[in-house]
Amino acid sequence: MTKLLDESRYDQLISIRRYLHKHPEISGEEYHTAEYIQQTLHQLNPPQELLTELGGTGIAAVYEAEQSGPTLLFRAELDALPIIETNDMPYKSDHRGISHKCGHDGHMTVLLGLALWLKDNPPEKGRVVLLFQPSEENGAGAVDVLADPAFAKIRPDCVYAFHNLPGYPMGQIICKEGPFTSAVNSIIFKLEGKTSHAAEPGRGRNPALAIARTLTQVNEWNQPDRSRTDFRIFTPIYAALGEKAYGTSAGYGELHYTLRTRNEDVMEESEEQLKALVQQLAKQDGLSVEIDHTDRFYGNSNDQSAVNTIVDVAKAKDYETLMVEDPLSFGEDFGAFTQKFTGAMFCIGAGDDTPALHNPDYDFPDELIHIGVNMFAGIITRHLQG
Repeated sequence: MTKLLDESRYDQLISIRRYLHKHPEISGEEYHTAEYIQQTLHQLNPPQELLTELGGTGIAAVYEAEQSGPTLLFRAELDALPIIETNDMPYKSDHRGISHKCGHDGHMTVLLGLALWLKDNPPEKGRVVLLFQPSEENGAGAVDVLADPAFAKIRPDCVYAFHNLPGYPMGQIICKEGPFTSAVNSIIFKLEGKTSHAAEPGRGRNPALAIARTLTQVNEWNQPDRSRTDFRIFTPIYAALGEKAYGTSAGYGELHYTLRTRNEDVMEESEEQLKALVQQLAKQDGLSVEIDHTDRFYGNSNDQSAVNTIVDVAKAKDYETLMVEDPLSFGEDFGAFTQKFTGAMFCIGAGDDTPALHNPDYDFPDELIHIGVNMFAGIITRHLQG
């Protein structure tokens, strides 16, 4: 596989990736990471413009040609996960309970490698924007960046991102036109009843039966076949009931669900169906219901022209390509960008035997750095060079 940068630069990028791996920060707290990215950009290839604190800790490095043209945006994520790392290596996470188990350390490094490539290959027209986005893991970052008034200065014509994907051959380019990753939303139900003596539960209002009936009935609504347009998965995430007070019948309970669907229409329908059921069951037992939402991910909708560009670049660089038939089941908040702008997300295979994303022994394969740089550089060349 061709490498666009010499070995010494890739060695430098590997060191950067491992530094980022060793110093992870969770969503919304990526202050040191953002500072490090800014310093590294200035060392590698200072941009003409650097926007900071986008949506919190986000950074946008802007590389602009003298000739006008389209604006391309490439996104990576700043945040890590609240997971204890079980790997034993020199660059193991220094922050117990926090680690880069989704590969965002590698994604950031690819964008920094792209900045290096742009030093020798500046765009001949238009602009390239390298966006380092906060808070992807909780679904808030993309929405916050898009809502930031400073982002209006960027106005991208086309947006791109990639994610590494274990379980697929190393370096394989995985893509799909249309729905690519699932819409995901998490819903919290808080059920308020009335405590009573455990010897007289009829004098109180216990949420236990409403929770049990919800779990049983909703399980029958799952449609796990991703090839179907009505694909949906209702996953119970957390349930709580009462206190460890064995003489008291519980008067309060919580039930948390995560929903996955192929598109936003099925998501809206499924949400309303779940809410209606919980409210109905709660009413039967004299309970009040408070409903909260968290960790919302819009489904990625890949534009055909952007997908064609990704596939053409991959083939030109002799990378194996896989056009999947069904959307991937995980959520990715880059969907907030593809809901508003032309663009696409693709995946790069991280190896058949690489531990799965979010596993405590996962580590981003350094071999993917040059593949990511090659892919993004090829996309820039097709849009902005010549």
